[in-house]
Amino acid sequence: MTKDPDITAMAAAVAAGDRRTLARAITLVESTRPDHRRQAEALLAALPSSTKPSIRIGITGAPGVGKSTFIEAFGGHLTSLGLRLAVLAVDPSSSRTGGSILGDKTRMEDLSRNPNAFIRPSPAGRSLGGVARRTREAMALVEAAGYEVTIVETVGVGQSEYAVADMVDMFLLLVAPGGGDELQGIKRGIMELADLLVVNKADGAFVAAANHAAADYRNALNLIRPKTPGWTVEVLLASALQGQGLAEIWQALQRLQAVLVANGGGPASRAAQAMRWLWEEIQDDLMAELKADKALAPLIKDLEADVEAGRRTPSAAAREILAAFLQRTT
Repeated sequence: MTKDPDITAMAAAVAAGDRRTLARAITLVESTRPDHRRQAEALLAALPSSTKPSIRIGITGAPGVGKSTFIEAFGGHLTSLGLRLAVLAVDPSSSRTGGSILGDKTRMEDLSRNPNAFIRPSPAGRSLGGVARRTREAMALVEAAGYEVTIVETVGVGQSEYAVADMVDMFLLLVAPGGGDELQGIKRGIMELADLLVVNKADGAFVAAANHAAADYRNALNLIRPKTPGWTVEVLLASALQGQGLAEIWQALQRLQAVLVANGGGPASRAAQAMRWLWEEIQDDLMAELKADKALAPLIKDLEADVEAGRRTPSAAAREILAAFLQRTT
């Protein structure tokens, strides 16, 4: 972007469902340039309030479980019902170069051509939790553009791979049959956050293994307290390649949505998500300000050397850095 966009016109075009403007708007909110950040904040403030209730679904699973294939098949089912679907796919970034492949639109070739679907791949960057730094802003944009269902596809299961659960209404964990003890392949923390567990690739020679895996997961989930009152986590089978089980998954998600609304979801849930967003923004912005403070750079460098050499504990060094930062800003 070489010049300031007309924020009012951009907001209006996004609200009118202009796909090209929507893509430009997401690019704007993902930018780290200070001027773009100011424009992005103005754009988000200028968006009209959404009049349609939307559903935010997080989908995660280990690499190779077939997330993209599943989302393409499931997305095709949703659009066949007349729903408009946005897919925010997060690709892992290289820790050395920062680059990402961003190949989800290639893997979801049919869905990417569907006029009722919008697919946006974004790099995870250095963000933890399997999501991109500005996934929340992207969700606000696609909802303002009239997309009724938003799917956030995360990087993959890992130790911090459940931050997405704090920004969506429901969390779907995708697993695959086969290969040893299924329960060892998924962290307990992920299972505790799952609202629905789907055993994918339940077709052909894998049908028996898929049924066995589903039984194992149902037994394991009996030992975990459900996170949503009134909802028992379901374990379903699906074959994305054959299009089987997709209708049942959507019906289960609709039942969950009804439970969430009965529990005070909807606006209350969005408010809670907004509060978490607020404090994460404060945390990220404070860290960015601290690292950008050139006057503190020598102190930070010395304390890092002390910690590395074992002359100072990390906690003591952190307190000294924070104390110096707060003294400079007050």
